[in-house]
Amino acid sequence: MRFLTLFILFGAMLFALDIKPTQSYQASGGVTDMVYDKGKLYVATAASRVDIFDTTTHQKLQSNITLPPIKDFMGDTMDSKIYSIDLLDSKILLVSQGVQGFREIHLYDGTMHKIIGSDQKMFISKALFVDDTKILFALLSNELFLYDTQTQKILWQMALSHSKFSDLVLNETRNQAIIADESGDLKVVDVHNAKITKTLEGHNLDNVFRVDTKQNTIITAGQDRKCVVYDLAKPQQTYFMQSVFLIYAVGLSPSAKWGAYSSDEQNNAVVFDTQTKQPHYTLKENKMTLSKILFINEKELFVGSDSDIFNYYNLNGEEK
Repeated sequence: MRFLTLFILFGAMLFALDIKPTQSYQASGGVTDMVYDKGKLYVATAASRVDIFDTTTHQKLQSNITLPPIKDFMGDTMDSKIYSIDLLDSKILLVSQGVQGFREIHLYDGTMHKIIGSDQKMFISKALFVDDTKILFALLSNELFLYDTQTQKILWQMALSHSKFSDLVLNETRNQAIIADESGDLKVVDVHNAKITKTLEGHNLDNVFRVDTKQNTIITAGQDRKCVVYDLAKPQQTYFMQSVFLIYAVGLSPSAKWGAYSSDEQNNAVVFDTQTKQPHYTLKENKMTLSKILFINEKELFVGSDSDIFNYYNLNGEEK
């Protein structure tokens, strides 16, 4: 049965069109996260920087935001790795490496403000804007916090499970959070009411590395080599795309018509139709293990990896 599944998988992938990068970009370090807004791409790296590219001017690095280096356990100077970024209007939210292994949250609005420092001894994994004054952040211990940046107070906190945290995303209106962890289950949380409204379980059977959501659709990147697709309105229609290798990154297009997942040891990514389940494209020539797949519309996307080189693909073959 296992060989039949692999045969069907490879057969389907034969019909996927190989796509080479339309352009490649040079970042300051390995890419950890990316966000896009109005022609600008914000790229978080392991080299203490957020690189800001003007994508309308062919690879031009417009500016960057740099965090100061930190001291490691031996007292040596090292880069402050940036683990996640988020964007709301002109504000940028960053989670970065602090001292003694703890993590910090900074807010940049032209000036850098430290929201949570290493002195609070938190192992923060990811933080996202809920609105102009509130942020949602998660710890590696799978605890979730809503924090008011004006009053500098925690509004609520909740323990999600005993499993190690993996990833957190918000829906388009930022009132619903999807949290993934090493159990394979997903928690759907009402941000304003601090309530778990749904648990999605039984499909990924191991750690979910990444999760994305668009238009009431959820996609996962599973250590069990499954890319699971959930429709929150029709949970009975949940299905998965089987990969031949661990899936480290996934992404959905804005309409959720297209899904993408890292697919093999060669660091390729497959783009498929989420309705027909048919693979259409294989994105080639990524340098290292994929860390981020970011659709900016229905036919354009960026793919980042542990390399400082990341790729832009136009599925129509048009140059940006």
